[in-house]
Amino acid sequence: MPVPREEPIPTAFNTAAQLPYNLRLKDFELAMQDVYDFFHDVNKLMLEKNLERFDDTLRPAIMSGLLSDMLTASLANHSRSLTQNCYFNGHPDLVVKGAYPNDCIKAGEEGIEIKTTRKAGGAVDTHGARNQWMCVFVYQIDNVTQPARSRAPMKFTEVYLGQVTLEDFRRNERGQLGTRTATLHGEGIAKLRQNWIYRVNNTHAADR
Repeated sequence: MPVPREEPIPTAFNTAAQLPYNLRLKDFELAMQDVYDFFHDVNKLMLEKNLERFDDTLRPAIMSGLLSDMLTASLANHSRSLTQNCYFNGHPDLVVKGAYPNDCIKAGEEGIEIKTTRKAGGAVDTHGARNQWMCVFVYQIDNVTQPARSRAPMKFTEVYLGQVTLEDFRRNERGQLGTRTATLHGEGIAKLRQNWIYRVNNTHAADR
């Protein structure tokens, strides 16, 4: 059975979006396609060996981390002005080329933080409130369709890119044993959604 290859929908991109740091809509399209191609090639190989799809073997947190890393690397590759922050777990994920020594910074503001989530609308937890450009990719995984071989490939349904400030966040208290996080509050998430990059209305059966 052939493995379908997902592709971005050209008409789903917002030509009126505000794009900082010389970014182009094509950069996002190419980054999404890079991810789609990777999953297609891996799933094709795994199914040929009668193994589960890669999508079905990863826990949600691992999937989100993997996608964030892949999108960061791909956007850095296609962007004219941004590169990966070489500081381990540094912020933001993408920094302006030449803005920091060796393009490494533990905590900077010149660049873009990349997040991924299954939550429609783009609400996502962060490690702390910051003044930043934040880019959120919303994706779907089909883990419902049977038989599993017939499941639709992972797809991105929304992409948002907004400039947010400390005042746009609310803190999430997790108790003494939990890790404190911060999430955009209602007005903050509305600000993020105003500058949408990509939105697809039709969705397949998926676990969000």
